[in-house]
Amino acid sequence: MPGVPGRVLVVDDNKVIRQLIRVNLELEGFEVVTAADGVECLDVVDEVQPDVVTLDVVMPRLDGLRTAARLRSDPRTRHLPIVVISACTQYEVESGLEVGVDAFLAKPFEPNELVGVVRQLLGSGGVEGADAAGRGCQEHHGCQEQQERQGHQGHQGNHPHGRDRRGGGCAGETERAAQPGG
Repeated sequence: MPGVPGRVLVVDDNKVIRQLIRVNLELEGFEVVTAADGVECLDVVDEVQPDVVTLDVVMPRLDGLRTAARLRSDPRTRHLPIVVISACTQYEVESGLEVGVDAFLAKPFEPNELVGVVRQLLGSGGVEGADAAGRGCQEHHGCQEQQERQGHQGHQGNHPHGRDRRGGGCAGETERAAQPGG
């Protein structure tokens, strides 16, 4: 569709969350297709040909982390940008980085953060086009500010710049994640 900034495949087992993400992205001009779980995502991804995929972690049949791993193992979807929208616990972030997730957005999220992460992933070209050197998070939605707003509840920061292949990430991310409630 001419003029549409991109197509997003939204995968979440919660119908209300799917609709919330859909509405916020559609208001910004994105074309949105939804799936209720990882199995449905894998069934439609070739047909839909999204520019970005958003994944919840906890879903029936096939969770978000295993879905991300399968997307990364398939040559047709290997470079597809993936953002996890979940509680973003330390386990989810570490496991997500291991399987190749590009960005994380903690629930509850601000609509402008959602749109910003999706736009950043579209602009960066995902895994291969992302800044693998790991720019400071302050440049991308300020994970420290998000952490403070959410009362240190385990938010790992929004990382639309992709994985830091040197093993880094946000300064202090591990220490913050290890705090109670993280």
